[in-house]
Amino acid sequence: MKGLFLMFYGFNAFNGISKKIAYQVDALRHNGIEMQICHYETSVEDGTRTWMIDDKVLYCFGNSIRGKLRKRMDYRFIVDYIRQEQFDFVYWRSNHNANPFTIYLVKQLRKIGCKIVVEIPTYPYDQEYIDRKISLWIERHYRCQFYRYVDRIVTFSNDDEIFGRPTIRISNGIDFSQIPLRTKLHDIGKELHLVAVAEIHYWHGYDRLIKGLHHYYQSNPEYKVYFHLAGPISGEREQQEVADAVTKYHLEEYVHLYGPLHGEALEQLFDKGDFAIGSLGRHRSGITHIKTLKNREYAARGFAFAYSECDEDFDTMPYVLKVPADESPIDIQQVIDFCQKQAMQPQAIRESISHLSWDEQMKKIVDYLKTDLKHELH
Repeated sequence: MKGLFLMFYGFNAFNGISKKIAYQVDALRHNGIEMQICHYETSVEDGTRTWMIDDKVLYCFGNSIRGKLRKRMDYRFIVDYIRQEQFDFVYWRSNHNANPFTIYLVKQLRKIGCKIVVEIPTYPYDQEYIDRKISLWIERHYRCQFYRYVDRIVTFSNDDEIFGRPTIRISNGIDFSQIPLRTKLHDIGKELHLVAVAEIHYWHGYDRLIKGLHHYYQSNPEYKVYFHLAGPISGEREQQEVADAVTKYHLEEYVHLYGPLHGEALEQLFDKGDFAIGSLGRHRSGITHIKTLKNREYAARGFAFAYSECDEDFDTMPYVLKVPADESPIDIQQVIDFCQKQAMQPQAIRESISHLSWDEQMKKIVDYLKTDLKHELH
């Protein structure tokens, strides 16, 4: 079986989404699928816009205004390539870009007999577009027509159907070979170090933790709690709620913002940590159930951690602290008490999610495709 992974943005070796896609593609290959990746790139040097197949140029629009318009409207060369190479299916990572031009693309793919599986990374997602109302209006107007031509939607939610199409429900997976197990354990008798890594958005809710630290330190406690947060701040709201709040509450000694970290610098940050912080504000974007990659990576590293959403893979785990899905400041004393009682060792935490490998998760998609294509042959 032959598949094309289609994405509407570029690769970045240090970007979490790009890493995830690389893991998914490797997992499909491990499941016996011949895979290629089709992705869009914009040159940082001269603005040249290019569609790529793996590391080879499929089509170049140049850097003119006409090219900028065409890259949003012209997908004929993708259809031609899929027809020429006789792909059995396209795995389309949604960029929430349903419009007349992407509708034309899926219609043409259906005409040539290509199966279409669309992954929606987060659902529901409308609340993530609060600052992009025009984009949301266009997407909402065309989404049902777009999904009419899609065979299955891959979701990390618990929904059996989305936009009128049946789903394949999977969890975010882990490539265990790429994530080291923590080896440095610290004495937390006098201080505790919390760690989080994310591209910081309002739905991560880190402002709740900062407010909790503000309340905690108002009583001048002897026991010290530090928060180490790595990742770019995504917008003005996050700047005010996170970076500016640290200054406002005079927490510079206890909250450390590192910006984006990669490679050895990121590993050194995790070496400082005793306990990890997942998302604390998914309710802000209307999400109650989600299976985030962040939770799985923390567990793969052997960290106990906290989050506020519902995640059926972790909700009953003894190394997980569930905090309320509301706007209350995080109770820091509760975090301290939990960490001092939590006795599960890093290796045991990692082993508890052995079934969440990407190979196992992507096999669900392969099983559907093989069954569906076999049914068509008969």
